[in-house]
Formats: sequence, C-alpha cells, structure tokens
Amino acid sequence: ALSTYAVSPTRSTVAGTGTQLRSRVAPGAAAAELSTPWDLTWWDGRVVVAMAGNHQLWTWDPATGTARAWAGTTDEGLRDGPPDAAFFAQPSGLAAGDGVLWVADAETSALREVRGELVATAVGQGLFDFGHRDGPADDALFQHPLGVAVLPDGSVAVADTYNGAVRRYDPVTRTVSTLARDLAEPSDVLVDGDTLVVVESAAHRLVRVPL
Repeated sequence: ALSTYAVSPTRSTVAGTGTQLRSRVAPGAAAAELSTPWDLTWWDGRVVVAMAGNHQLWTWDPATGTARAWAGTTDEGLRDGPPDAAFFAQPSGLAAGDGVLWVADAETSALREVRGELVATAVGQGLFDFGHRDGPADDALFQHPLGVAVLPDGSVAVADTYNGAVRRYDPVTRTVSTLARDLAEPSDVLVDGDTLVVVESAAHRLVRVPL
C-alpha cells in the first residue's frame, strides 16, 4: 500500500487494500490492489511507483486517488520501447533527473531510463547477465541493483546491491565506474549535499560516501 504521513501523528492509505495483487493489469488500467511497491518518486507531474511484484511502473494521481499501470506488460525481462510494450524485471529504485526517469531494474541487473514515451536500457544485458565490470556502458555489469539517485553533476549513482558496491553511470560518456566497495548489501542511495547517503541494509545502518 501507499501511505501519507502528515506533521500531525496521523497516517492514511492512499492506494492499495493490504491484499497482494495477483492478476495482470494492462498499461492504462487501474486496480485497487498493489504488488510489492518498492519505491516512488514525483516525475513529470505525477507520482511514479516501482511495482516490483508485477514488473511494472505505475502512477498514482493525487487528484483522483487512482493507481494505474503505466509501463511494462507484466512480462519479466528486458525489452525497450514504448511504455505499454516494454519489459521490466522487479523495478526497485526510482530517481527523477532532468527530463528522464531512472529505474534500477533489479532482476535484469540493469539501469533503465524513461524519456518522454520511450523506455531504454542504459546499462544491462538481460535476466541472467550480471557481474561487476566497469567501463563502457554496453559492456558494464551490475548485480541486482535496488537503488538509484541523480548526482549533482547529472550522473547517476546506483546501489549495486549484490556486488556490495555503489556504482556511477555517466550519461554523457556512457561509462560506468565504482564509487565505493565492500558494503553490506547497499539497497538505496540518497544525495545529501556533497555526500551520498547509502542504506547498507545487511549492516542495519546508513553510511556516507563523499562525492
């Protein structure tokens, strides 16, 4: 479910019933139930939700309170194209950049991007292609990334969870490098001034990485 929390100690549910969605929902269709919403962000005038459980991106409209499927057919895989034809695989992290929505697509070990009405793959090769390799984006490898953040210079930090690392993707040069290693399953990243706050989930702590 999605919830809001105000300054006063009250919380309300804005989407979801508490029951797991167990049916396919086509892009454009609405549903009351949700399926493992893992992250959300405000992008292009709407709330976008990473619906990891059914391999889609959804939107939630605060004016109507309606949640509906937006991108992904519910087929698990890596396929680019229009949102209603694209495949995702457990999309887990979202970050809004300048005209682009970045998606950490966990099961394809990929960094995906949405620009306008087109889904593309920045880094990643397929469902069973993973590893730790820096260099040109076409050859670089992640392993089950769960979080993503846009850095002040416009590059993208990726919580490369099963590699125990934080990686950096430069969309200008289309290259991947490693910002930090030897982390305990980093599952999310957040920019705070000139440092990157990393959620080190297996160590139950937050750590800071200088940028």
